[in-house]
Amino acid sequence: MKKTTRLKQLLNDKELLVAPGAYDVLSAKIIASLDFKAVYMTGYGTSASVLGQPDVGLLTMTEMVDRARNIAEAVDVPVLADGDTGYGNPLNVRRTVREYEKAGVCAIQLEDQVFPKKCGHMLGRRVIPKDEMVQKIKAAVDARHDDDFVIIARTDARTNHGLNEALDRAKAYEEAGADLLFLESPENIEEMQTIARSFPDTPTLANMLEGGRTPMPTVKEMEEWGFGIAIYCTGPLYAAAKAVSGYMTELKKSGTTAAINDALLTFSDFNKFIGLDEYRRLEQLYNAEG
Repeated sequence: MKKTTRLKQLLNDKELLVAPGAYDVLSAKIIASLDFKAVYMTGYGTSASVLGQPDVGLLTMTEMVDRARNIAEAVDVPVLADGDTGYGNPLNVRRTVREYEKAGVCAIQLEDQVFPKKCGHMLGRRVIPKDEMVQKIKAAVDARHDDDFVIIARTDARTNHGLNEALDRAKAYEEAGADLLFLESPENIEEMQTIARSFPDTPTLANMLEGGRTPMPTVKEMEEWGFGIAIYCTGPLYAAAKAVSGYMTELKKSGTTAAINDALLTFSDFNKFIGLDEYRRLEQLYNAEG
């Protein structure tokens, strides 16, 4: 079965699909190794890990496609990838969709923000006219070669224009052909429930961001409300940043890392995880040992 077809099945299952956020290839491999059924490539985390900069529209399409391709090649589960605003008008969106599809991901997320965009839980976001985004969604649908390649339509209208405007936009994007609807930053449980039940024919996405504008109910609760997928876009990035900071703090303070060795993977365990044993097997197979 194609990965794109598998993703569509997962999105339409009654069981909520949980897709943690990968900010690089290693984090994607960790997610997949723990039997999560999908990986979400976060633009926020990519900006932080590639540029060391906030998610304010600094990354180019080619930088995002390069990261998406590497992640998709490294894991066997479907990858959903942030495509920001599509990097231009509907014609740019057509190229963006084709590049993401060629990269091997199974879904692209497109949002209705004014460029340069911002993280969906930051203030100061502005949205383009609804009709303009409808044309972007239509262009995305027309551009894909695989009908099962998922078009995710995200609206950022809730924060400045209210939930009703966000719902109205999502309905228009659904009618334009979007396969998955993402209403960013609902601000209470009631709004989340309204979003989930407002689109019985199209899966909806819940964005779980620790410290963000949206509550964080349990997976079971979101499943009962009717969401199709929950992404945990920034948690792995925050966990990694804290772990590395703790390591560096101990080294700076003590001049040794002996006290925290038990918190680390061993050299051999890490090499095994990233596939060194397989490369040694291939070296022997092709008589390529140095």
